[in-house]
Order: sequence, then structure tokens, then C-alpha cells
Amino acid sequence: MQQDVMAPLCSVFRRYLLSQNLKYTSERADILNAIIDQDGLFEAETLMTAMRKSDYQVSKATLYRSIKLLREAGIIQEVMIDGKQSHYQLIYARKPIDTMVCMRTGERIEFSSGELIEWRDELCKEHGWDPVGHRVVIYALSPEDS
Repeated sequence: MQQDVMAPLCSVFRRYLLSQNLKYTSERADILNAIIDQDGLFEAETLMTAMRKSDYQVSKATLYRSIKLLREAGIIQEVMIDGKQSHYQLIYARKPIDTMVCMRTGERIEFSSGELIEWRDELCKEHGWDPVGHRVVIYALSPEDS
């Protein structure tokens, strides 16, 4: 999927940066590539670790600034699951990934629901809005912990 998504994402990100009088640097391109390679939710620290293992040279400050810019550009979104750590997910050209979280253990199960997407689209249509994405987090108690 990376090749299919990279060209349009690169253009979207370049246009956004240009609107902010910022440059599309090789570091920002590397960060965008690394995010596209992520499957599901990711944390900034785990992204940094994965990038360093792949020999990308990027500073922590550049990573965090780029994540902020990618959020503002509508390419990724922030997801708060446990109130402690920010998670992110690529939303451009991807099906929504929702999460169920155990309140005792923090265990997460990611899922995608066609019915939920249909309901979202109907709700938006009723109000004259255009759906562009969604995020659902269900807080529950897993049966293993009872």
C-alpha cells in the first residue's frame, strides 16, 4: 500500500507545509514514510525507535513537530486511549480502526465495523455533513480479569 498512498500524501503534506511557509524536508519525508509503514495505532516513541532501527536520522524534536504538522494537515489523527499516552493513526486512504480497551489491564483490541461506518455516514447525511473519518474507543472489562 505504501506506493499507492505515498504520492498523494506527499502532495497533501507539501501543500499544507507551503500554506504554512514551511519546507518539505527529507526528514519530514522520512517521517511520513515511517508512518505509512505503521499498521494501526502508533506512539511517537515507538515510531522513533522503529525509525532508528531502520537507520533514519531524525531528531525527537523534528519528529514531534512533524507529527503536529501531519495532524494539522489531516493526514494522521491523535487518539487518546488511556489518558496517559497519545497514540496516532494514519487516516488518509485507510479504513477507520476502532479500539476496545480493558480498563483493568490496558489490553487493546482493534477492530473495524462496516455497520459503524454506515451509521456514521447516515448520521452525517442527516445533518448535511461529509464524513471524513471517525474514531471509536470502547472502554470495557475483559472476561479474563473477572
